[in-house]
Formats: sequence, structure tokens, C-alpha cells
Amino acid sequence: MTSAISSPVIAIGAIHYDTIAHASEPIRPETSTPSRLNAKPGGVATNIARALVRLGVGTRLVGAVGEDGAADMLSRQLSQEGLELHVKARKGFATGQYLALHNPAGDLAAACVDDRVLSEAPEDLFDGIVADLAANATDDTIWFLDANLPAAMLVRLTGRALPGRLVANAVSDAKAVRLRGVLDKLDCLMLNRGEAVTLTGLSRDTSSEDLATALSQTGLKSFVLTSAASDVLVLESGKLHRFAPLQTDIVDVTGAGDALSAGTVAALARGYGLTRAVPLGLAAAALTLRSTGALAEELSWDALANF
Repeated sequence: MTSAISSPVIAIGAIHYDTIAHASEPIRPETSTPSRLNAKPGGVATNIARALVRLGVGTRLVGAVGEDGAADMLSRQLSQEGLELHVKARKGFATGQYLALHNPAGDLAAACVDDRVLSEAPEDLFDGIVADLAANATDDTIWFLDANLPAAMLVRLTGRALPGRLVANAVSDAKAVRLRGVLDKLDCLMLNRGEAVTLTGLSRDTSSEDLATALSQTGLKSFVLTSAASDVLVLESGKLHRFAPLQTDIVDVTGAGDALSAGTVAALARGYGLTRAVPLGLAAAALTLRSTGALAEELSWDALANF
């Protein structure tokens, strides 16, 4: 059974200020390239929280920022978009920043991130916030965690983000390892091939099917495993399912994986099972791929349902 009334989501993780460059010719090292630059809110938890609000899901965003102009700008914009913010400002740190360089075809040439405000945070930074939110949480609450959070904090949060369901995103090859200590606590993990390689210790030429088998032996209850333009593998109730990504024109790959997570989580919040939710996530990813930045302007629940 599904409902237009959604369960609440509490997203905990990165709040970044993203600068996205779209080059007018292939990017080459050791020289400048003519480009269009756009600055927008970013960070996995932030991208997903913004998308969830667009999809009609009541969402709270928990994260850390610096005491700077970027933090003020982000707080204003995110609040205006309908997000309920629970933010810790850390003195002496800059708000997280992400810089992405895209070639004319939309592929990512290079990216850099400065996320010390969160990656160097003490594990108890959000204890007070999470305790307050948990006091009003219910069994249908979805707690979303991203692997920008330090490993010790992830362990701490999985013991405190209750009641409700725990969904996580592995973020990147380098950060996925932070989730190793909490895999058996998660109700679902969203990840790609590179992140699966990190978590399983298998080689990069391992097939997606073999990666999925290895992931199923880690204690994970369910997962959504993507592989660029190849099929998405989904484990639910011990069975592996396969979904083909939707075809679309690619303008910018930034945020496509986050959009898939957001669309899937939005459907879970409306009562869909995972295998029914993932096609909505794939529609959100397709909308994002043909847009600039991590949040497609046309994103809505109706747009996903009718894609």
C-alpha cells in the first residue's frame, strides 16, 4: 500500500557550497579553460534533503558549517526552500566546499572537496540535536546518513538515530570504508561499483553480480548498487533484482547518484517497497542528468510518476 502522505526524513551529513564548472572545450592540465561557473548548495545529505522537499517529503537536515558568509548564504537559501535546519557552526573552520570541473559532454574531469568542518568533527557533535529529534521520531521515520560523517560518528549515530529506518549513502570510494562498522545496522545502503569494491575488498574488475553477492554477505539487509550506465542491482528480502537506467541526454553528471537516492527514499517514505521505489529513483536521476547541478528544476513527484 502507498500513500500521498509521507513518513518524515531526517538527513544527517554534508552541507557544502558547490562550484560547478562547465567547460566549453576539453579540460587540459596546466592551463585555464573557458567555462561557465555556477555556485549552489551541495553535499550528499543536502542534495538529497533538497530533492526530498521538492518531492513533498517533510525533511530535516542536520550538519556542520563554519562561521562564515557561505554558512549564512546556505542557511538562508535552504530555509527558504522549506528545509528545517539543525546546524552546528564550528569556530575556526570554513564551511564545506566542493569544486567540480566538467567537460563539454558533461563528464567529470576532476573534483576537489574541503570538508574538514565535518570530517574532523568530534563524534558527539550532533548528540544533542539527534536526542531532540529522536524524542519525536516514530517507527516510520527514515534517518538518512551519508559517509561524509566520520566513522566514529556513524557508529555513534546508528545507536542513537532511533526509532525508525536507517538508510545510508556511501558517497565516494575514499569514504565508503567509514561504513564498515555499521553495515549490519542499516536497513538500506545506496552505493556504486567503486564504493562496493572498497567495502568488499574485491578487485575493480569484479563483476557487479559478484560484488552484489559479496555485499549480501556483509550483514546488509538491502542495497541499491549502481554501475554508471549499466544495470542497477537491488537486494531486497534476500532476492537480487535488476533495473536498467533510463535513457536521457546528459548535461551534467553532478548529483545524479544523489537524485537516485532521493527519489528512492521519497518513494520509501510514501510506503513503497524498495524494488518499487528504485524506478522512481531512476527517473529522478534521469531528470538530474539532463539538468545543471544536483537539483533539477523540474523535479516533482508528478514528474517522477509520469516520467
